[in-house]
Amino acid sequence: MPVAVMLGTLCALVALTPRPATAGRSCGDTRQVYSDKGYSLNTAPLTQISGEHLRLCPQDYTCCSSLMEETLARQSESDFLSAMDDSSQFLLTTFNQRHRKFDEFFRELTDLAEKSMNQMFTKTYGRLYTQNANVFQELFVELRRYYSGGSVSLGEVLAEFWSRLVERVFSLVNPQYQFSDEYLECVSKHAEQLQPFGDVPRKLRLQVSRAFIAARALVQGLATGRDIVSKAAKLNAAPECVHALMRQWYCPLCRGMPTLRPCHSLCLNVMKGCLANQADLDAEWNHFIDSLVQVAEKLEGPFNMELAADSISVKVSEAIMHMQENSVATSTKVFQGCGNPRPALARSRRSPKESRGNRRPFRIYSPEEKPTTAAGTNLDRLVSDLKERLRPMKGFWISLPHTICNDDKMAADVTNEDRCWNGQTRGRYLPDVTGDGLVSQINNPEVEVDIARPDVRTRQLIMELRVATNRLRHAQAGQDTDFMDSEYGFFHHSCRLSSHFLNVFLHKCSLFSKVKVRKAVGLEEGMEVRGTTMTGQGTAPTRRLTANRHATPQAPTNPAAHVTDLQTSGTGPIRGGGGSQLPASQHPATFTSFLCAWCSLSPPCGGNRPWLREGHMNQHKENKKKAQWHINAIAVLVIHQMINKMF
Repeated sequence: MPVAVMLGTLCALVALTPRPATAGRSCGDTRQVYSDKGYSLNTAPLTQISGEHLRLCPQDYTCCSSLMEETLARQSESDFLSAMDDSSQFLLTTFNQRHRKFDEFFRELTDLAEKSMNQMFTKTYGRLYTQNANVFQELFVELRRYYSGGSVSLGEVLAEFWSRLVERVFSLVNPQYQFSDEYLECVSKHAEQLQPFGDVPRKLRLQVSRAFIAARALVQGLATGRDIVSKAAKLNAAPECVHALMRQWYCPLCRGMPTLRPCHSLCLNVMKGCLANQADLDAEWNHFIDSLVQVAEKLEGPFNMELAADSISVKVSEAIMHMQENSVATSTKVFQGCGNPRPALARSRRSPKESRGNRRPFRIYSPEEKPTTAAGTNLDRLVSDLKERLRPMKGFWISLPHTICNDDKMAADVTNEDRCWNGQTRGRYLPDVTGDGLVSQINNPEVEVDIARPDVRTRQLIMELRVATNRLRHAQAGQDTDFMDSEYGFFHHSCRLSSHFLNVFLHKCSLFSKVKVRKAVGLEEGMEVRGTTMTGQGTAPTRRLTANRHATPQAPTNPAAHVTDLQTSGTGPIRGGGGSQLPASQHPATFTSFLCAWCSLSPPCGGNRPWLREGHMNQHKENKKKAQWHINAIAVLVIHQMINKMF
């Protein structure tokens, strides 16, 4: 080969090879960018200096002082958080707007349903309605309270409404008699057997319960989605993440190449390391989005809130008419069961003409008279729009690194692999892109991630998503998770939560110190658990608590006394599964048995339900509040006792 050709080839290779930075080169471009970001140029070198002082960037000749490197590291964290906010803005905006629209719409439906009932019943029934309007007003008050998140059982609300209505209507269809409160209470007791309103109460309960449960679950779910996104997006970048962000975004600036963007694969590795915990949200997030869509579809179909709200006044009118048409047969059976009532005084009796004037005949509304909403069929459009916006949200947390790195301000285009910053200089980035999630970061070449220490806040968000998804899934079946077991599921649900929390705490602490746990809780070996009964064996006094849902134990005034009741001594182990023997203090049934035995506060459940009468209802609600307070108090006191004695 001629010498001239060889020299030409060598010169070409030298020209293509990145030239190392040398002292004396101008830092004008770096200073300009640094100044544009609002920082002082007092510490910015005019020409490149030795980079031995750098902690994060390559220690070659540089345009950055130590202070500049620290400042740009903080700037890189700020840029990262800003990118997170920008990427999640679509989700936040969607959840905020859809939550507001659905909430306004459902509240408007309820208001219009009450207004329509008031107008049409006043027109149809006159004074008979206005004199008893409080019965209907209380129904809508309780419906609103349930929708707003109150601890209200829709089954109890509707049962109370029909109980009060049957008393009022029974008096109106039998004006020739005078009924005492005790007699009307007897009428109410027999209502479940006689079914004076036919099958209407059951149909209305199903329609209204399903619609209101789904509506509340959807609105609460949208609020949960908003809160999850807001919390997950406002993360604190770990120091290792900040260092990696600095190396990819601002080390080129320190090298005097401010326009050079990090390679796409480098950016992905850095983002996957920084967002490893957020990626673990993705599976539960996808379940949550699917459940939101499914509940929305239920509202669009069989659980339609518009139809349910419209049907309240229609079905109530049907029920009243049914009772009027069967008033003779119903009254005869009531008189047989409750006795003959006293005739009304002569002066209180209405003449037929007066009666016809004040008591307009009961009737069913014609279709054109049925209540309508100002929004018309707006629910269909709301649901359709929501589904269209929710479906693209699936996979958001897994795709977030790609979303950020696809921004040309954040990284070079994927096709520009040879003219990008690879972490050291201009050139191709060779390492492979790591997988998604915390565990996959064990081999991340850019961000050191401790996969053995999951982020606590992210784990909490995962649990919040699971709870919200569970509520939505039950709403699809027309079930309220707060009242699943029975009309008094509130107590049992609270017991399960509190006792489960204590059991988990006991298990974790027992791994730390079994002896200290036993002493802290005040339990000795030998407390035996048989089903839902706890007894001590041996010479020590035996304490016994039996869970019986038909029993009505008195609520204690001092929860601490019941913590003391747990300090029962005796001998003998508790047998666990598989023939193993566990000390009582480690047995998970111990606290469960105690709490749920103590929490069996359901009233007597015979064939009749007198506690649903007016007056008893308020007392029942107050008992629920007291019970929840005692449940929580016991949990706090026991854990406080354990912590004090362990540490």
